[in-house]
Amino acid sequence: ITLVLPFAAGSGTDTTTRIISMELGTALGTSMVIENKAGANGSIAASFVARSAPDGYTLFVTTNTSHSANPYLLKTMTYDPIKDFTPIARTGDLPFMLVIHPDIPANSVAELIALAKKEPGKYSYASGSSSAIVSGATFARLAGIDLLHVPYKSSPPALTDVIAGRVSMMFVDVLTGLPHVNGKALKALAVTTKQPSALLPQLPTMDATVKGFDISSWQGYFGPANMPRDVVVRLNAEIRKIVERPDIKAQLAERGMEAFSGTPEEFDTFVKDQLKVWEKLITEAGIEKQ
Repeated sequence: ITLVLPFAAGSGTDTTTRIISMELGTALGTSMVIENKAGANGSIAASFVARSAPDGYTLFVTTNTSHSANPYLLKTMTYDPIKDFTPIARTGDLPFMLVIHPDIPANSVAELIALAKKEPGKYSYASGSSSAIVSGATFARLAGIDLLHVPYKSSPPALTDVIAGRVSMMFVDVLTGLPHVNGKALKALAVTTKQPSALLPQLPTMDATVKGFDISSWQGYFGPANMPRDVVVRLNAEIRKIVERPDIKAQLAERGMEAFSGTPEEFDTFVKDQLKVWEKLITEAGIEKQ
């Protein structure tokens, strides 16, 4: 079975998928191949899977980037997030946090806003996913500051430039960013969810300073449209068993993922609802389609 990912190796989705896929391969008695197809905001990978045979041997492990945000970020869509896919199982949420270069003299979101207001246009934010794009634009709008957006194909190279000081800040998934925060290469200021994160209880929420800020990233498994029902049911059952194991939950939590699952029907409803959520986020942030 080939698992196609829309992000580069080393991203949060890549790392967590490797943990789940190893167990899934054992449960199904087959080998698992992970294929990273980064680029075009996840569209390259999404289009590839959408055009694959719906036999259960090509699956898509993706996030809100391809299935919630892209319809409102991209002028040209090469796939339909609903019609071209079969929802299989949600696997959890990947919380994001705001990190800045350590040389920036700010130790809180409020201090960062004050700096940006004092010198409009001086500060920039990198992005390697839709969550990062929308988080940066939402931050700038709600805080009333002028930030330059610097886009990248995926999070690891974006983060490299923030660490090097070429870009000021970034909203990044916990897995990708936390090792650099712990190593003092970056400063973490807040999490993007409205409620405090159980994974990062020491960090305040963005909403505590920037009222109305609430952005989270989800992850799940899809197949091409029209997959056989029995294949979907089997995959869903095995994925749910894996995700609900305490040892797997703990491993994923260490890597910045809050793991949980549900039925294919619940995932289908969730994905459709998230399209409305992200349409509102992107419209309110004033992001134009590219």
